Order: sequence, then structure tokens, then C-alpha cells
Amino acid sequence: MAAYTATKAAVAALTVALAEEVAKDGILVNAVAPSIIDTPANRRSMPNANHAVWPKTEQIAQTIAFLASPDNQVTRGAIVPVYGQV
Repeated sequence: MAAYTATKAAVAALTVALAEEVAKDGILVNAVAPSIIDTPANRRSMPNANHAVWPKTEQIAQTIAFLASPDNQVTRGAIVPVYGQV
């Protein structure tokens, strides 16, 4: 668990640092942090979980597409949680 946690923290720190470093070039850097993704493999691994609340791959893709699109003019250095429904 320590390696996983340290890696997640490193990705978050790198996202923020890189976002500041390249902002002057008009590049917006962000990261997406989904919860358990609704995939067949995850459903098999956790058959008793509430799959209805997990974000779908399409929903995560929509978030990424927005962040990479011309519609995103100002979001940078963000770790965007995509956690699904409550």
C-alpha cells in the first residue's frame, strides 16, 4: 500500500509542477483520478460491490475529452476526481 500511495502522490505533485512549468507556453496539464472503474474485470473481482456507483469508462473519457478540448481554457494543475454516483 505504501508504494501505491507514494506513486499516487508523485503523480499529483508532478501534475501541479508540470502545469506551472508549461503554462507560459499555453499548455494546460491536469490529471484524472477515477475511483473504481466499472469494467468487466472489476465486476468479476468485486461481485458483491455496488457497481451502479462506479464511474463508467465513457464518463471518465468525457472528463478527459473536456480537459483536452478547446472548451477548457483555464483548468490547469488539477487532480480531477471522477468518483461516480453517490
